[in-house]
Amino acid sequence: MPPPVKLAIIGGGPSAFYVASRLLSLLPLGDPISPPLRVHMYDRLWAPHGLVRYGVAPDHPEVKVSVNIFMSSKQQLGHLQNCTNKFDATATDPRFRFFGNVNVGNTALRSIPHALPLPLPSILKNYSHLLFATGCTLPTLHPAIPPSVYCIPALSLVHWYTRHPSQPPPPALDKISHVTLIGNGNVSLDIARILLTSPSVLRHYDVPEHVLEVLSRSTVKHVSIVGRRGPLESAFTTKELREMINLPEASMIPIEPSLLTPPPGVTPTRQQRRTLELLQKGSKNPPGSTPKTWELHFYRSPTSLTPPSTDSAPDMANLTLAHTRLDPTTSRAVSTGETSTLPTSLVVTSLGFHADPETTFFDPVLSHLRSSAGRITSSEGLPLKNVYASGWAANGAKGVLASTMMDAYAVADTIISDIVPPTDGVKLNSTSSVLATGTASDELLNPRPDLDALPAEIVHGIRDGMVTQYSDWTAVGAEEVRRGETLGKERERLGWEEARSFIALSRARS
Repeated sequence: MPPPVKLAIIGGGPSAFYVASRLLSLLPLGDPISPPLRVHMYDRLWAPHGLVRYGVAPDHPEVKVSVNIFMSSKQQLGHLQNCTNKFDATATDPRFRFFGNVNVGNTALRSIPHALPLPLPSILKNYSHLLFATGCTLPTLHPAIPPSVYCIPALSLVHWYTRHPSQPPPPALDKISHVTLIGNGNVSLDIARILLTSPSVLRHYDVPEHVLEVLSRSTVKHVSIVGRRGPLESAFTTKELREMINLPEASMIPIEPSLLTPPPGVTPTRQQRRTLELLQKGSKNPPGSTPKTWELHFYRSPTSLTPPSTDSAPDMANLTLAHTRLDPTTSRAVSTGETSTLPTSLVVTSLGFHADPETTFFDPVLSHLRSSAGRITSSEGLPLKNVYASGWAANGAKGVLASTMMDAYAVADTIISDIVPPTDGVKLNSTSSVLATGTASDELLNPRPDLDALPAEIVHGIRDGMVTQYSDWTAVGAEEVRRGETLGKERERLGWEEARSFIALSRARS
């Protein structure tokens, strides 16, 4: 039998759970080839599931429920899996434990001050294996328009309407009329849709009451969505575009027809053709027939944002946009030398995400952790023994839940290949990487940890009510659903202080 394995997973999002799920299923409890195994998951957020809870738009509950997965074998098989149910099932394995509201690192977490600090050395001395599934938690900012009272990152709005523990301030929607989104990916369209949809529709979804109250006072009448390239290069999906086009109380400003004609010699893909057809057709509501409108601006790139002047409307800043064209050799947007000005109340930048530079093994060139084939590498490029990375932490902020799952499974197979001899009959994907002979010389982790011991900080944090466990989340989740039912909605989310009080009462009763 292989030696005991005690894995710490830092991060509690989909990638972390998919790795844990595959490890526990391929190394079943009681199987003679399975080593004694413990999987302990640490998350800086008090609630698990990461972007599934705090990133998916609240009016998209189907994304949280199911993810379409295609498995490669002798034939392609498509099926649906309930991802949150899968995560819940993983947590029932007695070898698994979750510890929330824990910030693993050597610096304090400014955005979530109530998170319990846990120095990385405490992990290293208590575990034999370590996986970073910390994601990309910071927004990529635009160098020409830094955050200000007139410019905020999209992540601030997403965290506001999902009640993220960082508790960003609510936007002053009752004082503005025009919002401009920089970037035309799905996150931009999510935000535009939330701003242009009546609160009476949104209140049936997983939208917190304090968010609905702000939206009910909103004076936003128009949303502009700016992209530096053309319709064929748009980052949004046809599903998201169709939802925008079918908004009941908003209409789309028609697009110049010449922009919707593919360049000579370019054959659009099937998805690109659908996008062009939808844009040519326009919105369900005719322009001018609705109280709210929205517009897509193609071939535009911001160069500056000037606060309101005495000559402009009091709530309108001036966004200067460089006109661009597509370089046919590189497909990059290049300036034509022409500019225009777009008056707007608020600019929201939605340009992607990157890992926290303070995370151990962060690579500033890659904007995520140093890794190769699922293994964390040293500054010299050598893999570190028994230290791994998965998901956005390893690959950058790209892909969807299905691709995250496939990557996580490959990393899980790599971990298993390190702990179980390949002759022992565990069926792995052929893509799992075997540890190279040239590895970093330092052994960071404890090869013989006490399987059931916890870092002292975690023991004290559980006792003091500062660290949540999966059973706590299960109780809170049920309470959120119960409160939602009384309001006629999916759930009513709890913030940290409410959750902490509820958990304390639940523990006292049990």
